[in-house]
Amino acid sequence: MAAPAAALLCLAASAPAAVADAGPAAWTAGPAAGRPYVYLEGAAGSVLQDTVSVTNSGARPVTVRISGTGDGAFAFAPAARGITVPARTRADVPFAVTVPADAAPGERTGAVVVGAAGREVRVRVHLRVSGPRLAALTMERVRVDHAGTVHYTLVNRGNTVLAPRLSVRADGVLGTVLDRPARALPLTLRPGERRTLTEPWPDRPALDAVTVRLRVTADGGAGATARADARFASAGALGVLGGALLATAAVAWRASRALRRRRTPAEPPYEEQLLTPSVAGGVR
Repeated sequence: MAAPAAALLCLAASAPAAVADAGPAAWTAGPAAGRPYVYLEGAAGSVLQDTVSVTNSGARPVTVRISGTGDGAFAFAPAARGITVPARTRADVPFAVTVPADAAPGERTGAVVVGAAGREVRVRVHLRVSGPRLAALTMERVRVDHAGTVHYTLVNRGNTVLAPRLSVRADGVLGTVLDRPARALPLTLRPGERRTLTEPWPDRPALDAVTVRLRVTADGGAGATARADARFASAGALGVLGGALLATAAVAWRASRALRRRRTPAEPPYEEQLLTPSVAGGVR
């Protein structure tokens, strides 16, 4: 890629000798061949090449600085970090993009940045890493706190951007206490990204033991399920339950006592037992 500066210049017209000009130099930058943006495609580990054009339509030379920027570890390398473009001349500057060997298939974006005379022009670069697409999503660290808020972490284990959808269901001792159908979450997950999220539950039961089940899905067949158990017991609910138990116990004790009275046979007074003669052996 190390080309001499003279090889970078493609004359749009014969370049006259530089002349003094009081006005600012007029220049533009863009993809070569008049394209709206640069498009590159290749496999992980490859080096992709293209060209950006810098046109000086002014009457004096202009010196531009050239650099690159992109997603992650993608390396942009222009053939020259800075060139001087003569008046009324177009310079085609090659550049290369090195795709990391461990890059996952998918879309990337970047730009070749050209700067001079106090301004910058960004030439858009769209890059696609070729290879099979894999959609994979996991759910981790699910728990329910004392206020009923559900905490969970989503992790994009694939190589495509995912827009997850979430459904929530909770079952208690007496049946279902929460049933939220699947809805789109207000986020997207890039490959390898993890996000910790919460699901509020303001109308949770005051007194119950529940199992909360979460299900997350995304396009491409990605999905995961997880569950967490929780027990709720507010002070007010415990007070009501305690009063009900005491009342029930009192009613049961009274009923049991009344039943014992009905089943116990009547006995004569103690004095009558002493005065009653014995007839077991007859009267002599």
